[in-house]
Amino acid sequence: MLQTSSAPIPFTLEARYKALRATKMAHTAEKWQIIGAMNHDDWGLILPPPEAREIVQALSGSGVLINDVRLKDIPIAVNHPSGGFFGPVAVGRTFRALLERHPVYIDPAASLAGATMVNFMSYRKPHWNPDMDFSHLHEAQHRYQIHSGIGATQHFCPDLAIGLELGWGGLLAKIGYYRELNAPEHDARTAGADFYDGLTDVVLGMQDWIGRHAVAAREMAAAEPRPEVRRNLAEIAEMNEWLISHPPRTFREACQWLLWYLVAARMYNGSGAIGRLDVLLLPYYERDRAAGTLTNDEAAFHIACLLLRDTGYIQLGGPDATGRDVTNPVSYLILEAAHRMKIPANIGVCVGDTTDPGLLTRGVEIMFQDRLGVPKFLGVDRTVEGFARNGYPPELSRQRVYSGCHWLALPGIEYTMNDLVKINLAAVFQTALAEMLEVSREPGTAELWSRFADHLRRAVAVTAEGLDFHLRHMGDVFPELVLDLLCHGTIERGLDAAAGGVDYYNLCVDAAGLATVADSFAACAHWIEREGRLTWTQLKHYLESDWAGEDGERARRLMKRGPRFGHGGTIADEYAMHIARLFTDLVKEKPTPAGYNMIPGLFSWASMIAMGKEIAATPNGRHAGDPISHGPNPDPGFRKDGAPTALAVAVAAVQPGYGNTAPLQLDLDPGLGRDDAGIAAVTALIRSHFALGGTQINLNVLDKAQILEAHRDPGKYPDLVVRVTGFSAYFASLSPEFRQLVVDRIVAET
Repeated sequence: MLQTSSAPIPFTLEARYKALRATKMAHTAEKWQIIGAMNHDDWGLILPPPEAREIVQALSGSGVLINDVRLKDIPIAVNHPSGGFFGPVAVGRTFRALLERHPVYIDPAASLAGATMVNFMSYRKPHWNPDMDFSHLHEAQHRYQIHSGIGATQHFCPDLAIGLELGWGGLLAKIGYYRELNAPEHDARTAGADFYDGLTDVVLGMQDWIGRHAVAAREMAAAEPRPEVRRNLAEIAEMNEWLISHPPRTFREACQWLLWYLVAARMYNGSGAIGRLDVLLLPYYERDRAAGTLTNDEAAFHIACLLLRDTGYIQLGGPDATGRDVTNPVSYLILEAAHRMKIPANIGVCVGDTTDPGLLTRGVEIMFQDRLGVPKFLGVDRTVEGFARNGYPPELSRQRVYSGCHWLALPGIEYTMNDLVKINLAAVFQTALAEMLEVSREPGTAELWSRFADHLRRAVAVTAEGLDFHLRHMGDVFPELVLDLLCHGTIERGLDAAAGGVDYYNLCVDAAGLATVADSFAACAHWIEREGRLTWTQLKHYLESDWAGEDGERARRLMKRGPRFGHGGTIADEYAMHIARLFTDLVKEKPTPAGYNMIPGLFSWASMIAMGKEIAATPNGRHAGDPISHGPNPDPGFRKDGAPTALAVAVAAVQPGYGNTAPLQLDLDPGLGRDDAGIAAVTALIRSHFALGGTQINLNVLDKAQILEAHRDPGKYPDLVVRVTGFSAYFASLSPEFRQLVVDRIVAET
């Protein structure tokens, strides 16, 4: 089954960029029509041919049922009465069947073949083996709105260098070698043998998929009348014939090998961790340049074709183990490729005392020229220092790389569960407030704080229990087979990454809703205790009625005008810092019961809408069911001028400081970058935030009038890209609720 797009005429690089963008927009429009709103990364996914697809309901990352597209007639290796398939054999066999039936995709305008068309996770119903019961945790998980991470996948970083060195044939040989080496420790009935069976099926499925693309490219070349297009297709065929079993030899082949792995990982469980693409590609670049077989324009185009097929997370620059900055020509070419392609991408530029200042400047220039939320900026010195605070040496800390929305990981040797585990601070606050108002004769903010701290301690403890449960069972439910291929230790030990296959376990635990809670504490302290404008009894009534009636609305507006986190020097700023420190201290107080280290973060991803739906009205003037605040950021409207400097100072002040980030979401007016002075000012703001302790900046350049018009009529701006949170997406592809989140950041009630 072959799916292609029309190649441009003439066959110049510029014409090919234009044709690829046009095809990308056509694919995106089809997804909007079939799938509907997509409140997540674009992913580069295209839809299978109509005759091969079926529409199913699936759970999105934000917990909302959405349409998903599957291939028809995939044989599923069901091995449980629930209808599920669990364990490495059933999972590997089913994924191989999917790969062997996955349609071929070759765009004659591109230099690389292949694309993801389906989400393997949509075939997994149920996701968790019901025999592995954790109902004893359910009540507390629900009360504190804990995203437990139990059954969640990926969100750690494989070491792609392993695959580039070995190729698919080398990986298959490695699996066979360690299967025989470890044979005395297991027989065909043990988990070890099953694990190797699952890995083998993944590799064989990949080789079949790649081979079918090579055959299709040969057929297309034979039928192609245009010499330039025919030559490109023949090169794609030859390249993929080699890559079925051999490691890449050239820059283009390295990009193609990476594409195959990334689209497979994306399809398998949504993984998009890449890490240091500039370092991975540098040896191939230098070799081809020295041989005179690669120009910079060609290299940028190959990278652009890779970015087109997956929105993986890429770090540019930053220190190696010795502290030397690794920025190189490929770093700039990756930025240039994103600039030329102008599609959603997740590229982070490292900013530090020893990093290349030119890369930062070029990143800011592209940000203002393209207005696509690309790149983001990484406070690498702070994250290195933070990770070392967990007891690791600086040499190891420097090897941790940006690999996801707000997180970093040691490639191939660390299992992290980043951005999967979250505690809703607003739910903890809601529990503490309701309890106090129910039982206390003399309620007050001091008592409320004490109860809040007690409940947060309980929430952290329950979260830790859930993490241990996940690690005990995940390898038997849904092992990380695709990521296991590129880890150090998994194949060697015959163990899944979640089951002891890697050396380091640092489990991320995020808190969400910081500003919602800080502003609520501050409003109570200011208007009830300091000013006496309301009583606790009145507050209880207004919250339970969701500020109903004229009196309720007046009270809501009053509480909303209270001290706000981010304004600077207010009691709300003090509460925000106290809450962030309390959460950090509780997470770091002790490891999980099984002894795993936890790393605190402040991040909500795009979950602030879903997290807010079950939260009653809060004392900061928020209505019941409204979204909670975004990550570590102040709520929109935190001060009338919305000063970026005040925002940067506020977010820097609440950093947990243990190696993951609490990102600053910054939305700037395009007028700021109209000249060199403006670029320099924004560059200085970025550096200042990191000097104050900040760790990551997700930056948008948004025209207020345009974003409002696009919100009213998304069809007018189908190619408008925004950085929603840690990820970028087409604005029109977001649901109205998610578009409103972006709008609120630039048009907010104060």
